[in-house]
Parts: sequence; C-alpha cells; structure tokens
Amino acid sequence: MSDNRYCIIIPTYNNCRTVADVAQRALAVFRDVIVVNDGSTDGTADVLKDMDVTVLTHDRNRGKGKALKTGLLYARDKGYTHAVTIDADGQHFPEDIPVLMEASGQNTGSLIVGCRNLTSENMPRQNTFANRFSNFWFRLQTAQKLDDTQSGFRIYPLDRLYGMWLITSRYEAELELMVYAAWHGVRMIGVPVRVLYQPEGERVSHFRPFRDFLRITVLNTLLCLGAVLYALPAALFRLITGKRHG
Repeated sequence: MSDNRYCIIIPTYNNCRTVADVAQRALAVFRDVIVVNDGSTDGTADVLKDMDVTVLTHDRNRGKGKALKTGLLYARDKGYTHAVTIDADGQHFPEDIPVLMEASGQNTGSLIVGCRNLTSENMPRQNTFANRFSNFWFRLQTAQKLDDTQSGFRIYPLDRLYGMWLITSRYEAELELMVYAAWHGVRMIGVPVRVLYQPEGERVSHFRPFRDFLRITVLNTLLCLGAVLYALPAALFRLITGKRHG
C-alpha cells in the first residue's frame, strides 16, 4: 500500500448537525479529507469553514451523483490513487475505514463496499426493499454478487472508474459506477460494517421513495440492455482472447 495514496470524500447536502462529527472522526483516520458541499442551505458551510478539510462547493444542489463526481475527479487530479467515500448523515462509522482499508490493501484494483446489515433494527423498511431489489438487478447485470449495492461507504480505485461522464445526478449514480466498473473486469468486494440510523424524525434523508425508486427502475432497465449489448459480448471477447481491461 506504500505506493497508494488514499483520501476520504464526504458528499453533503443539508447535514449541518452531523457532517462536522463525521469529518472530525474521518480526520482521525486520514489527514486528507474532502467535503463536497452540494449547495447546502442549512449552515453546513459555516460548520465546515474552520475545519482542517478541503471543501468543494456547488453553487446549488446538483444531487449526490454530481457531488461524488466532483470529489472523485478532484481526488484523481490531485494524484490520489484511492478514495474512501462516506455519507455525511452519521449512519456510517468512520472508525470502520481501516476495515475497508485492509480489504483494499489486499485487493488494490478492486472496488470495496461497506455492506450494512439489512436486518438491522433501525434500518428503514423502504431502504431494505430498495436495496434487495437493487442487489438482484446488479447480479443479473454483472454476474457479481454483492449484499449491499446501495451503500455509500466505499473505496474506489480511481484509475479503474469508467463512464464518469454518463453517471446520473442522484443516488443511482453509485450503482452506475459499480456496474460500469464490473463491466470492465473490476471485482466488487463486500466488507461488513456497522450502521446507525437515527430515530424517525431525527434522521435527515433526501431519498424520495417514489421518484428515486422510479429512477432506479428505469436505470436498471437501461443497464440490463447495456449488459446484453455490451458487457456480455465484451466478457466473451476477453474470455476468447485472454485479454483483460487494465
């Protein structure tokens, strides 16, 4: 791992009550923390201004997909080889980053995903259903099994990201990044991590159950088509020729 450079990326939108704590705990793991403020209007900018983190700011809310793209491209341009992404709402434990790091160190070119326990007591019911739905389609599209395709707690190998210009603006972008990487031969590795959901009423969530589920459904339809027209023929070509994507 001595040749690799890691940073932490935290996309945030109106998480002023939790983002500082997440960032501070992340700083205890790495000094290189990048927070992408996606047009927050709740005082998030004030909370971050005195912290020892790099802040990238969108002038308006553009969606989590765009925030991730901003952070990942910035990290790659700055010479980082890997980026840890973690949500700003406090559901993930930054203290679990070393667990993902260990898996990344053993599998440098793989995409590491922190898999939550979908049967956790406080896991929102709609999240559980949407995740299992997404897991099924991901396996169909990529022939890879992953227990939590919607987790935002990941380590991306930055030189193995594909289709960045294609990714959509909201939550489904994280699924896209994984599918495109899998189509190019990148292995997905799931690592169990802890999860904490605040009680109903205290939880800040920007997930819109009907709209976002519909967007994910449309995306999965397109990805299935892409799997048939591109991914499967490409995999067959690699199998016949013995060639692999770099």
